[in-house]
Amino acid sequence: MKILTTQIGGLFDRIATNNDTSIEETARLLAQATVGEGRVIIAGLDELDAVHLVATLSEKPFHGAIPYDPSLEIGKADRVWIFTRSAAHPEALELARSLAEEFIPFAAIAPEKEEDNALADLAMTYISTGLMRGLLPGDDGERIVQPHVLAALFIYEAVKMAYDEMLIDA
Repeated sequence: MKILTTQIGGLFDRIATNNDTSIEETARLLAQATVGEGRVIIAGLDELDAVHLVATLSEKPFHGAIPYDPSLEIGKADRVWIFTRSAAHPEALELARSLAEEFIPFAAIAPEKEEDNALADLAMTYISTGLMRGLLPGDDGERIVQPHVLAALFIYEAVKMAYDEMLIDA
């Protein structure tokens, strides 16, 4: 348990240290929607759909946030926030390309670094969780414990803090 706690603490520290500017830029991008006539559309793919639940159903929800649905009409005033456990996720890339073609700004969160990353190239802001393999070695040597949801929720909370502050000042 102590090793897991240490590793998750280290993961959060790396995310905060490596993405400080991107977190602020993402909050600013998303605030553009709610200061105007738009919505913040949260597209959490696979298990990262948990982020939209926190954003919309928590005690203090993300102002202006709604969950992504493929049938949803996304307008120019909207901003989309994509959460995926892989920058190569086909649905993430399809959504990103569609948004880019319509000139709709969006943010993305995925494990990979920005270099040679189509999702990062398309996104206005990109935050890497850096979670490319499990945090702990398993009994057979394989890496286990891949807390993608924890990393995504940590980033979500960091962005939300900056976002809420921007809305107060607006």
